[in-house]
Amino acid sequence: MASQATVAQTPEGIPVIILKEGSSRAFGKEALRANIAAVKAVEETLRTTYGPRGMDKMLVDSLGDITITNDGATLLDKMDLQHPAAKLLVQIAKGQDEETADGTKTAVILSGELVRKAEDLLYKEVHPTIIISGYKKAEEVALQTIQEIAQSVTINDVELLRKVAITSLSSKAVAGSREYLSDIVVKAVSQVAELRGNKWYVDTDNIQIVKKAGGGINDTQLIYGIVVDKEVVHPGMPKRVENAKIALIDAPLEVEKPELDAEIRINDPTQMEKFLQEEENIIKEKVDMIARTGANVIICQKGIDEVAQSYLAKKGILAVRRAKKSDLEKLARATGGRVVSNIEEISEQDLGHAALVEERKVGEDKMVFIEGAKNPKAISILIRGGLERVVDETERALRDAVGTVADVIKDGKAVAGGGAVEIEISKRLRKKAPQIGGKEQLAIEAYANALESLVMILVENAGYDPIDQLMKLRSLHEDEAKKWYGVDLNAGQPADNWTRGVIEPALVKMNAIKAATEAATLVLRIDDLVAAGKKSGGTGGKESKSENKPSEED
Repeated sequence: MASQATVAQTPEGIPVIILKEGSSRAFGKEALRANIAAVKAVEETLRTTYGPRGMDKMLVDSLGDITITNDGATLLDKMDLQHPAAKLLVQIAKGQDEETADGTKTAVILSGELVRKAEDLLYKEVHPTIIISGYKKAEEVALQTIQEIAQSVTINDVELLRKVAITSLSSKAVAGSREYLSDIVVKAVSQVAELRGNKWYVDTDNIQIVKKAGGGINDTQLIYGIVVDKEVVHPGMPKRVENAKIALIDAPLEVEKPELDAEIRINDPTQMEKFLQEEENIIKEKVDMIARTGANVIICQKGIDEVAQSYLAKKGILAVRRAKKSDLEKLARATGGRVVSNIEEISEQDLGHAALVEERKVGEDKMVFIEGAKNPKAISILIRGGLERVVDETERALRDAVGTVADVIKDGKAVAGGGAVEIEISKRLRKKAPQIGGKEQLAIEAYANALESLVMILVENAGYDPIDQLMKLRSLHEDEAKKWYGVDLNAGQPADNWTRGVIEPALVKMNAIKAATEAATLVLRIDDLVAAGKKSGGTGGKESKSENKPSEED
């Protein structure tokens, strides 16, 4: 990036400074080359993590905290990338993760491959605009192909949904427990799914995931209710309540302090005693109000002071304080109760109901389990694992699996994995390219090659010969009946992946293709990169580094 680019000249040859000192500018092929190099570097980092045989990465932050994962969105988020083009891929990964919960690596690696293939065309003097136009036409064919070949799935196809979950979990560190975890995932998603009109809707936020190190991954359990990661506030309270009537309170069970500073002058010890007694009476009245509704369990978002705890214990009420707001909202959905902000307004109609509320010891901590609600539309998955990092990775894997099963239920379409879709799209693109003609034909063929690169990376990571597998798959896909043939990474041979149960949501594939194409075309459109100089932090006239160059500390 030449700093002299900050200076322009008039026709008469008079220099004119147009950018601040320390700024840098790259334009034309130089800018394009720099951006392509950044995208390729990020893609190469993720390549080895792709697929069921992909490797994990260990990331260590500035505080020494370690993250071991092969989750694409997590990797890019934790890597703290500096180059603006690389940051673009982080945004794509986040968008893919938020939209479909899975397919982040597919989106990033495909965008990297599209840029890589475009670079070859640029060397052949094909203009970026023509490449972009060809890529857009190829994207339309790809999306249309997925819609044509996708199979319909309903919420009642439990076995098929299990296969979707297993496919998602197979590429994670918890692959050894995928059969067990897939059952939990399908039951959880089916439980919170709602039919609205003639379409299913799944809000995955209603599936609470609680982590607790200890035990093994197979000790992970599904709870038809909510787990509150708190303990009962008073030793005199019951630890188990059957046929629970639950008051959900978003107000403190204590005497509130005045917002303004107040001064109370006491001249007589009896006045002090009356003052304290009045405070106690206020708290007692609040407890009595709740007790009159018939509540025998209280989940409070705010504090419960010692006096209130004592009164509640005498009345045999189980109470939990400082619960999360999100837990209260989930409890309201699960138990049918209503969160009350003013204790004076509480009534019997506001109470939630559950068959059992019980404090249990999980690992070294105590937690309160609320189970057996009438129609629990909010449930919990309690994750166990022998190591904290295993628990963290299990959580990431389960969130992805929950997202993929939810995608299939909402969209109602699924496709075979293991490269079957990519090879089928590539075949159709190669047939379409000559019909388009011109230089756009080269761009469409490059798009087909980029999709096939995904399959080659998949095979390469499994330790097999990618060229050999690719040739076999191309040959098989010439037969329309063999559209679901992809790679069997266990046998190292092509196989019908739909029959084998390697199934993915069509929505994930479509979104990954859209995101990758958008990213690649965005990078190819940039022909000028102006980076402001970073503030020098009081170093006087010292030139600061440009934004798109990593600093020495990074």
